[in-house]
Amino acid sequence: MEDRIEIRALRLRCIIGFNPEERRNKQDVIIHMTLFTDLRKGGVTDDPADILNYRTVNKAVIAHVEASSYNTVEALATSIARLAVVECGVPKIEVRLEKPGALRFTDSVGVTILRTSADFAG
Repeated sequence: MEDRIEIRALRLRCIIGFNPEERRNKQDVIIHMTLFTDLRKGGVTDDPADILNYRTVNKAVIAHVEASSYNTVEALATSIARLAVVECGVPKIEVRLEKPGALRFTDSVGVTILRTSADFAG
């Protein structure tokens, strides 16, 4: 399954970091998601019911992230993947999460993870 829906540069704010000054105020994060799903049927029928509802995924991620508090970008990225796969029915997701200004002289620091339902089974 190589069809994909791409959501790029979702800019949100949350508590992220483990230093005391990082825990005081919400910080910016930038989220890129690639939702791997089969788009063949919807491509033929032109019926929204035959495709993954990426708006639902996006809204769920926004609500989750804005209410979240994590020490690491790795944990936040994993929680986003879990939400998309377990609660929104995304078969496979790549999440790239960036934290702007995390290191001096860089635009951002981030991680990229790839998860499927097998990663959240049991």
